[in-house]
Amino acid sequence: MSMTIRIIRLGLALAVFASLAAPMATPAGAQERVERRSILEFLFGKKKPREVAPEPTIRKPRAAVRKKRPATTVAKSPEPAPVEKLADAKVVLVVGDFIAGSLGDGLIEAFKTTPGIIVDKRTNGSSGLVRDDYYDWPASLPGLIAETKPALVVISLGANDRQQMTIAGEKEKFRSDAWTKEYESRVERIAAIAHEGNKPTLWMGMPAFQSSALTADMTTLNGIYRASAEKTGGTFVDIWDGFVDEAGKFVTSGSDINGQQVRLRGSDGINFTPAGKRKLAFYVEKEIRRILGDAAADGPSLQNDLKDLVVATPPVDAEITKTQPISLSDPSLDGGTALLGGAAIKGNGKSLREKLVDKGETADAPLGRVDDFRLDKTATP
Repeated sequence: MSMTIRIIRLGLALAVFASLAAPMATPAGAQERVERRSILEFLFGKKKPREVAPEPTIRKPRAAVRKKRPATTVAKSPEPAPVEKLADAKVVLVVGDFIAGSLGDGLIEAFKTTPGIIVDKRTNGSSGLVRDDYYDWPASLPGLIAETKPALVVISLGANDRQQMTIAGEKEKFRSDAWTKEYESRVERIAAIAHEGNKPTLWMGMPAFQSSALTADMTTLNGIYRASAEKTGGTFVDIWDGFVDEAGKFVTSGSDINGQQVRLRGSDGINFTPAGKRKLAFYVEKEIRRILGDAAADGPSLQNDLKDLVVATPPVDAEITKTQPISLSDPSLDGGTALLGGAAIKGNGKSLREKLVDKGETADAPLGRVDDFRLDKTATP
């Protein structure tokens, strides 16, 4: 009989014995169920359960509570008080479309510190010279001039005029021969109305736009505006170079009136930013100040300053002291040979440089200097 069979038999005997002995060992009142062991557990013992490490508890980080800093108020420099306009201030009337509206805003900013100039903006953003059924400028301008009594009129029209025109009941295409002839007549008419009575008139040209086709058309229209303004006695103000680059192409950003790089045009490539409006006015402002002269001076009125100015004139019999003229070649007349508070200059006439070059003589070092090697350090009288 082999050893394996003996072990199996012994295991079976022990199992039978354990099953018979279990009821005797368990108290009668015990209700717990006794776990039965297998033969292998009797022979080799019960396998210990593997201890499973408890899962680590992940602590959620506490949300950092930021302390609210007290709001710091930045002290803003107070805006200067508006300058009070003079009672006899001269009025600059600005008329036209939305480009003229931007120009008017820029001129108001330019002359806000000028007491002798008032800018009156009377514009209609969607108007023009083609659709006179929408807004008739030749019919409206005389009334505006009579109401505001301007010393100078500024006109800017044409941004809305790239469309067909009705002429004698017929619709003519933009820039056709009939369209161009009629448009020149309308431009000349509005310029003559503004210049009536020899009133100074400025016609501001159109700027470049983001659309290349629109820009090309504005170039043609500017030629009409220039010719008509000069024909009727007005002045054409060219602003083209202020809104294009060196190659003549449209730019969104460029130099402002102070030379700083800023955004001049809106995202649509048509309208102007505040800096662009101020640059529009820069070109016209120069002409206004040239034409109106002293009235366009900033600060107090020049006439008010001169009114209280007293010029002191000497009496007729006042004695006038005459002095002898001094020759440039004779400095002795004005004491040029003597030092202030000292005696006349004495010496052999040779400078220290000449002594050093001729005889190799050097001047003694001043008392106390590092190259003063004299034994007697007392000052000589």
